[in-house]
Amino acid sequence: MFKAWGISLVLALLAITTTDTSQPDWALNATTIEACSCPMFCQCYFNPKPAAHHEHGTAAHYCLFNNAYKVNHGHNGSVKLDGAKFWITGDLGSDFSQGKTDWALVTFDKAMTKEQQTALGAILPNVFPVKWNSFQTTVGNIDTWEFNKDEAHATIDGGKTAEVKLHRFAGNTDAPVVIHNLKYWGTPRNDGFVMMPNDVEAYKTGPKTFEYKGTNGFMLTLDIASTDVKQ
Repeated sequence: MFKAWGISLVLALLAITTTDTSQPDWALNATTIEACSCPMFCQCYFNPKPAAHHEHGTAAHYCLFNNAYKVNHGHNGSVKLDGAKFWITGDLGSDFSQGKTDWALVTFDKAMTKEQQTALGAILPNVFPVKWNSFQTTVGNIDTWEFNKDEAHATIDGGKTAEVKLHRFAGNTDAPVVIHNLKYWGTPRNDGFVMMPNDVEAYKTGPKTFEYKGTNGFMLTLDIASTDVKQ
């Protein structure tokens, strides 16, 4: 499943460094449909550790997540990223106050070229400026990625591998409930967290399967460029 070229990509993603002036300019504007195991709204954005999950008489802290992204427009040098889809599954671990997280698996949509995968992989450490205990990449069929004002849905392999399905949280009006002025990872700009708890968020293959229903979910459009990164 894993490709040889993924080894160099993993090394690039794990090397959290600032942008060198000799590197090509890049930009990324992408929308995410995402959910995690935390209650609504994920306390990870306000605390150094995820929510406590009470299991077998003990409280375990973790945040198992599925983030499904679609690039609205972006590039790295001459490589165009418009329309590319990618998916990140993982666990933030029990305490990320020191910038260390547990594991992540990036799935690049099979429609992406190797050049696009490498180009996007070079950008992602700026979006997610953390160090993962385990980081892997693979290629899959992100065959559903859609939303309207009331719901959002994304799948890998028709849901056989992974699925996120969200529905709009009811506010005072028919408009979405949105949290503004809240930072998303390492990105300097976003259009707000649209509150959409999940009907399901699941990863169904491999040794780390999980499934949650009724927990945290939201949509958001992020924006970052090489000019935002400190030289």
